[in-house]
Amino acid sequence: MKLTIIAATGGTGRILVDLALAAGHDVTAVARRPRDLPDEVRTVRADMQDDPDLRPALEGADAVFSCLGPRSKAEAVARTCAKGTAAAITGMRATGVRRLIVISSESMTVVPSPDRPNPPKHDPGEGFLLRHVVGPPARKYFLREQYADLGVMEDAVRASGLDWTIARPALLVDRPPRGTYRTAVDRKPKGGFRIARADLAEFMLGCLTRDETIGQAISLNY
Repeated sequence: MKLTIIAATGGTGRILVDLALAAGHDVTAVARRPRDLPDEVRTVRADMQDDPDLRPALEGADAVFSCLGPRSKAEAVARTCAKGTAAAITGMRATGVRRLIVISSESMTVVPSPDRPNPPKHDPGEGFLLRHVVGPPARKYFLREQYADLGVMEDAVRASGLDWTIARPALLVDRPPRGTYRTAVDRKPKGGFRIARADLAEFMLGCLTRDETIGQAISLNY
């Protein structure tokens, strides 16, 4: 398949590039500073804060992966993730590409967004600490803007009319993959609170052959 990977030089995106190449796919990598990528990768430079025209990177693609995420509060306030995903959706509609797989956060199961103002107050997969100690201050104070950015992004994906999947990982860690993890649709799997970027990338690539993931927001953890 011909795959376009947005934010291809980030932590998860770079792993996804390697996995896609190893599986025999043709890869176009989109990044603000596309460097240190394998020679066989086609690269496209784009800054998501500039409302880029991504059509040249998307033409002929079978699927698009967005590994965008708000890396800082400043980027979140600027809605970089939402803007970049909107640019991808616009480009996909213009070029006829249907399959879109994006990264969000498992916390979004209980975070409101403009199109989803009343989510469940609690997630059945949350343990005591996450539900009562860690989660509320993170959502209300420390990561409020980051979640707001992701909320706008998720709304755009759901309304896109594309064949989308939202991957909602737990806390991402830079560790070797385990190869096994738990998933759940529209809620957190019970127990775990982290997952390796490599396992997230493997899950995302696997969605290409799993049509049951289309139209689903799927949380992942150990």
